[in-house]
Amino acid sequence: MTNPVPPTQRTPDNEPAAAVRTAIAPDQDGPEQPPSLGKLFLANLWAANSATVTVLALVLSMLIGAVLIVLSSPDVLATFSYFTSRPGDALSASWEVISDAYLNLFRGAIFDAEAFAAWQAGEGSWQRVLAPISETLTYSTPLVFTGLSVALAFRGGLFNIGAQGQAIIGVICAALAGFLLPLPPVLHVVVAVLAGALGGALWGFIPGILKARAGAHEVINTIMLNYVATYFLAWIILQNGVKSPDRADAISKPVDASAQLPRLFGDDLRVHFGIIVAVLATAAVAWLLERSTLGFEMRAVGANPSAARTAGISVGKTYVLLMVVAGALAGLGGTNMVLGSTASALTPLVIAQIGFNGILVALLGRVKPWGVLAAALLFGALTAGGNRMQSYTGISLELVSVLQALIVIFIAAPALVKALFGLRAARAGRAQTKLAKGW
Repeated sequence: MTNPVPPTQRTPDNEPAAAVRTAIAPDQDGPEQPPSLGKLFLANLWAANSATVTVLALVLSMLIGAVLIVLSSPDVLATFSYFTSRPGDALSASWEVISDAYLNLFRGAIFDAEAFAAWQAGEGSWQRVLAPISETLTYSTPLVFTGLSVALAFRGGLFNIGAQGQAIIGVICAALAGFLLPLPPVLHVVVAVLAGALGGALWGFIPGILKARAGAHEVINTIMLNYVATYFLAWIILQNGVKSPDRADAISKPVDASAQLPRLFGDDLRVHFGIIVAVLATAAVAWLLERSTLGFEMRAVGANPSAARTAGISVGKTYVLLMVVAGALAGLGGTNMVLGSTASALTPLVIAQIGFNGILVALLGRVKPWGVLAAALLFGALTAGGNRMQSYTGISLELVSVLQALIVIFIAAPALVKALFGLRAARAGRAQTKLAKGW
């Protein structure tokens, strides 16, 4: 007869304690192995993280753009008048116009297979093969600078809506240095670029010092300074010594060739040295924000000005430095519009909308330097591809602006994308895009 197990060694279920120890004992084969990289990827693929939201925002924008392409084509709409009798006609016509539009968008922005085949057959040049990438980089370059300008101010708690005005002052200073100063080639382009940066920095200093000393809101100040810069550009073009004597319209003298940014692949391709400067500026801003003491102070002020002041950080000085650096970046964006390949003289519309588009680029890039660079490349690709799409398909170029706006709307509203696609919540602690404190 076996001895019974003592009551102190029995579980509430009257099972031996040894069985419990066996059940709760760790695996004898060793500690639990971490999940593989593939499992982690699949687990996070459908989560509401930044990468997934961005990709799905692009998909949504392209789908809505496809609907707009169909609605803008009278020939396709005519096939829908007898849709119930022959639906295949409407569907095939819609697919044809949509695929043709997006294919030309891709060919104009990234790669043209026909140009590559012609080059391989000896019937075309390699410049034609690189032309789409060249156009994308050309349109992206000024947006990198204005996007960095807005993003840097955001990280410091300021909404720099004045990148447009700062770019205008930058383009004025760069152009004046480009055709008024008789300097040798290398020195001339360096001086002209620095003049543009200093002009933008000066225009950024004004709202910065007003914010620091008087508490004036930077949004109001920068909006007003945008108007001042616009009218100043229109006025200075008509002044003696600036206006071109050979033209009756409002245009300045052309910038000297010695002050032009050199083109990277010859005169047949428009991409110039400015794109290299843009990448270096992105790396510099990333280092400033993440590795330097000044960048830490900027981020601390942006997160909580009162706590930063208590910690001994001069909030007013930080605001001024933020706007000066942001203005210099926007000014560099302006210099690319007149020292690069876009234009060689001042006109009332020389700066286009690069300052306002910089706000969209900054938001799309999650106000992170390398994200801004990627967003600027996307906007540049849409613009370059949109030009070909309009030329080859007749679709309005404004559709590209609609696509850009839709992308920003969906990325700025991650809850909407999450609801539409049923995404899981992202892991806690992931940084989300924050708007400036004052906005």
